[in-house]
Order: sequence, then C-alpha cells, then structure tokens
Amino acid sequence: MAPKFGTSGLRGLVTELTDGLCAGYTRAFLAAVPHRGRLMIGRDLRPSSARIAAAVAAAAREVGLSALDCGEVPTPALALAAMTAGAPSVMVTGSHIPADRNGLKFYTAAGEITKADEAAILAAYAGDAPASRAPAMPEPGALPLYRARYVTAFGARALNGLRVGVWQHSSVARDLLAGLLADLGAAVVPLGRSEVFVPVDTEAVDGATRARLSGWVAEHRLDALVSTDGDGDRPLVADAAGKVIPGDVTGMLTALALGAATVVTPVSSNTMIEASGRFARILRTKIGSPHVIAAMEAAAAAPAARTVGFEANGGFLLGFAAEGPHGPLAPLMTRDAMLPILMPLAECTRQGRSLADLVAALPARRTAADRMENIATDASQALVRLLAGDPRERAALFAPLGAEAGLDLTDGLRITFASGDIVHLRPSGNAPELRCYAEAGTEDAAAALVRDTLRALRARLA
Repeated sequence: MAPKFGTSGLRGLVTELTDGLCAGYTRAFLAAVPHRGRLMIGRDLRPSSARIAAAVAAAAREVGLSALDCGEVPTPALALAAMTAGAPSVMVTGSHIPADRNGLKFYTAAGEITKADEAAILAAYAGDAPASRAPAMPEPGALPLYRARYVTAFGARALNGLRVGVWQHSSVARDLLAGLLADLGAAVVPLGRSEVFVPVDTEAVDGATRARLSGWVAEHRLDALVSTDGDGDRPLVADAAGKVIPGDVTGMLTALALGAATVVTPVSSNTMIEASGRFARILRTKIGSPHVIAAMEAAAAAPAARTVGFEANGGFLLGFAAEGPHGPLAPLMTRDAMLPILMPLAECTRQGRSLADLVAALPARRTAADRMENIATDASQALVRLLAGDPRERAALFAPLGAEAGLDLTDGLRITFASGDIVHLRPSGNAPELRCYAEAGTEDAAAALVRDTLRALRARLA
C-alpha cells in the first residue's frame, strides 16, 4: 500500500517508507506548522523505526532545526515532553499493525495535528529526497516526565494489595508500565517479553491471545493483567478471570472516576455511555483521535465542561485539570494508555472491589470487535458503500438479525436492529482491513454477532 494518512498519521509498508519519502514529509510538516528551531523525535521498537527516525532527524537538521532524539518512548510520553517544551514532534510508529509496516505521527507544539494541519502538510509536500545524515541530540527527559505525571497524581499507595501481570511483548511502554505499577504499590509480574515485534491490536484481541492471557492470570493468581499496543497509546486490561475489558469500558470507568461531565467518543463506542445517565453531555464523532480532539476542543468552551475523550481501542484523552487519588493531573490531549490502566485499578483499591465488579455495575451493554485482514481498502470501501445504499443487500446479508431500527453513516455503516443489537462495518483508515464492531446485551451475543457477520462477508467475497 502506498503511504497515506489514515486515522492516526502517515502509514505504509516499510519498503515504501524510504528515507527520501520520510524526509520529504518531515520537510512538509516543518513548513506547515510553527516551530522554534527544534523538533523532538521518538520511536517504537520495530526493526525499521531507528532508520526512519534517523531520516526524520536528518531532514530537520537540513532545514536548520535542532533534532532532539527522545529515543524509544511511548507516543503519549513524547507528546507530553514536546508540548511541555513548546516544540513539534514526530513519533515513528505503526502502532498495532505488523512490523512490515510503519508510520509517522505528527504533533504540533499544541498537540496532535488536525485534519487542517494534515491538508497543509500534503500541500507542502515537495517529493522524495533524502537528507544528508546528521546525528540528533539525545533528549532523555521524556520518560521521566511522563512517569512523574502519574506518580504525582496517584501516589505510592494507590495500587496497594493488587497483584498485576504486565504482558510486555514488544511494547515500547513495557518497562515503564511495569515500573510505574510498582511505584504505585502493586506487586508486578512481568510476562511474555519478546525481542521480535508482536502486533497487538487492543481493539480486536484474537482467541489465542485471550486464552494466553487467561492462562497467565490463573497461573500467577493475578488481580489484573495489563499491556499496551506497540507505541503505548492504547491499553489492554484483563480482569481476575482473564476476561479482556473493552477499551470503551475502561474509558468509561476512567471518566467516572475523574468526575467528567462531557464525554466525546466515536460512533463505534458502547452505548452504555448514554444508558448510564452519568454524563451531562455526550458527543459522538467519526473514528480517529483527530475527530475526537476537534470535538473536545469545541466542547471545552462551555462552562464546567470537564471534558474527556476515549475510543473503542481504549486510548484516553484528558481535556481538563483533574485530580488523581493523590494529586493533580494536568490535561493531556493525546491518546494515552496509562491513565485508563491506572485509574480503574486505583478504583479497585479505593472501593475494595474487583475489576469485574466495577464492570458489572455498568449498564448491561457489551461489545465485541474483530477484523477481516488482507482485504484491499478499495474493495472494503466498495462493499460498505453497496450495503449502505441498498436496503435489499443489507436485508440479504443480515436476514437472521431481523428488522432494522436505525442506520448511522457517520463512519462506515452502523445498523441498529429492532432487537437492540448493533453491527458496525468500517474499512480501516490505515491498513488493508475491514473492521466489524458489534453490541448486544451480553459478551457472548456480541461476539457471535461479529463472528457471524465476518463469516457472511467472507462468503460473499469468496
């Protein structure tokens, strides 16, 4: 696939993310956004990331900027450091997609680029041309700053009594996460470290991975097992029975604990948010953090908005000055995995309840998600357009689900049936995948909806 902008930055095959292309987009970015002579650069643990980061640094040096190398850091840690320093930044990561792909996430000094910034970068792009290699200056402060944010807010006793496993795999956040949990009082059990890159999609956890997590929880008598995706901006949380808690549910638990009044979330997130009656205002957007951020910024103008955002993948955005269990927690308007891991665990300690108990207290709406891989984006888009435009095609595909009660075309095709069940189809914005989301009254029913829908789609496309 040719490199292109999706829901979160520029993505493409490693073979196509040449030094010249990466340098060209870096020049375009620096021409399109304000800077004060500095660019901060971070990267994940993919084999290609160091080479791409060097190409980005060389382009920054070529146009007269200081290139500051923050090293292997989670995306939100780089964003926090850069915003604190008032500098733009580039994170080299493909997030959850396989290691044969990678990407660039761009941040202005104020935070993630907007769709308007993206258009300006594309307009300024003048083609591929590698820059002469020049070393970046080491900048080791990003990790300590990010860690201190949570130690200050949660304190040394927030997780006392909890035994927490950390699935380390190849997450760039693996050592930080384990250390931070220990800082906050948990007994930490590191698990599954890998020196080979493992693509972990927190929104579509496959059956084999779920079985592995459940086995670890039982073997090590864990209260919870946590992890992140490759660049540390999406959480993975499993309870004491090894059940993975969907990201929009950890997001809701975090929002409740923070006392949020306004929730901004994509159309794919669980409708338990509305059913709870716990928030003054709920805004639904297209999928992708730029859309969530734009709506959060608009909502924050209202008095006492206390705005947060989160996605079905679990990435959490804090839009107001909040209070943690121990101290202040400043806004961080970028997708973050650490807060929606720590806050539900801290609530377990504070309330003396398990994660499963916290989830059981929420309205009985449960979701599932999976994807059809290796389907060309054009093909998945054409299929979704056909189904969206032809009621007869939908009726044929979804006949077992009964009558439709509503249709939402905000982002892909989202159908609510008279039974209350929901099926949502959406072509991925950054990978050759067709994603399927479902919602029902139980986890098993939601999982069956996803499984049956993907089976029907595969049969149709065969």
